[in-house]
This record gives sequence, C-alpha cells and structure tokens, in this order.
Amino acid sequence: MSHLDYEINKELGECYLFMGELDKAEDYYKKAAGSNGVHPDPYIGLATIAIQRGEYDSAMALYKKAHSVEVTDKSFAGMGLILMETAKKNEAFESFSDALKINPSNMVALFGIIRIGHEAEMVDQAVPFLENFLAIEPEKHEVRYSLAGCFICMDKKAEAVEQLEMILEMDPANAAAKELLEQI
Repeated sequence: MSHLDYEINKELGECYLFMGELDKAEDYYKKAAGSNGVHPDPYIGLATIAIQRGEYDSAMALYKKAHSVEVTDKSFAGMGLILMETAKKNEAFESFSDALKINPSNMVALFGIIRIGHEAEMVDQAVPFLENFLAIEPEKHEVRYSLAGCFICMDKKAEAVEQLEMILEMDPANAAAKELLEQI
C-alpha cells in the first residue's frame, strides 16, 4: 500500500470518528495501521474508539503501540484520560505532565491536569503547566481563569486578582472573571 492509501484511510477514519460512526472509523484506522506501520495516528484513533466504548485496557495497549512507533503528546494525553477514568490520579497527572512537556498547548492534558490538581490536592503542581501555556497563548481566558482558581485554592489571593484583572483588561465583559473578582 502506498503512502497515499495510508493518508486516505487515516482521513476517513478521522471523519467517521468525528461523526460518531465507530465501526466504520475502526475499519479505516485498521487499514491505515496495516498499510504503513511508521505512524502513531491510526493507533491513537483506534485507542480513542476503544475509550468511547469503555474498553480501557485495549485503549491503553493501543496507546502503548502508538508510543512504540513514536512518542507523542496525544498518546500521553490519551493514557492520562484512561488513568483518570480508572481513578489512578497520580499516574494520570504524570501522563498529562509528559504530554505538556512535549506540547504545552495540548488542551486535553491541560484540562486533565487542572481537574486532577483540584481532585487530588495537587493544584500547586498544576500551576506551572498553566503558566507555560499562557506564555504561549495569553488570550485563552478559560485557562487564565483556571489559573486564578488554582491561586485561590493555594490561598494566593493577590496572584488570583492579578490573573483576573488581566482577563478583564483584554475582555472587560467577562462575567465569570468579574464574579470571581468580587468574591475575593
């Protein structure tokens, strides 16, 4: 099979996955994986399908298979999701951290790390990842808002106020930021 066949099958897999047609998506991802074993994407696609079916063990095996081809932030983020769903919070935090070290803008990993930070009282460890992200994308208000929330949990009110004021500077109509600022 040619590289073109690989690309077509991968694209079709992504389309069907996006439309929620898991069986068709799975067929095309398997064809893509069979046509060209040098890309992690088909395995990541198959893992995503397995997660949606609640098949966490096979999803984890597929992410590991993707890792054996190429280590990417997507597979780390996916493994983090599985670990989070199976209540392995510390391992999930580590997996999300690994994803963010490769790609500080991986939103799945970022929101995973925020959630675990709050649930497992590891907020202080989540903060640097949010700060790294905001250094790249300072306009992402929901991330800055989450950072302010982390600072409040850490009893760092001045830092929280500073973050909320930055949001309101860029977006004066931001109701969530106004409300939180008033609460502080």
